[in-house]
Amino acid sequence: MAALYNVETKRINEAVRNNPDKFPEGYIIEIDKEQWTSLRSKFSTLEDTGKGKHSKYLPKAFAEKGLYMLATILKSQEATKTTIAIIETFARINQLARHLSEIPEAETEKKRKP
Repeated sequence: MAALYNVETKRINEAVRNNPDKFPEGYIIEIDKEQWTSLRSKFSTLEDTGKGKHSKYLPKAFAEKGLYMLATILKSQEATKTTIAIIETFARINQLARHLSEIPEAETEKKRKP
């Protein structure tokens, strides 16, 4: 998210830490060690050695609601553009999901008609 919003990761962490009431349970997903190891294995460019190269904390991920709430906290022009792009993306995904769920209904309807 920091890369999308063009801020340092610590700024995202500060925003979350300073606004705990805006991130109730389910808004932020904590990645466990097994999931993190699996994700890291997919990035061949990461190095496992060297002090300060990798966070000693497990990363967190934002659920859709958490992204919306994060958008209310970050106040730069870049954040506004990113937030609009995220909202538009989720809207398109929801529209696609609705459309895909209508396809089986349409097929069933065709079969019923003689």
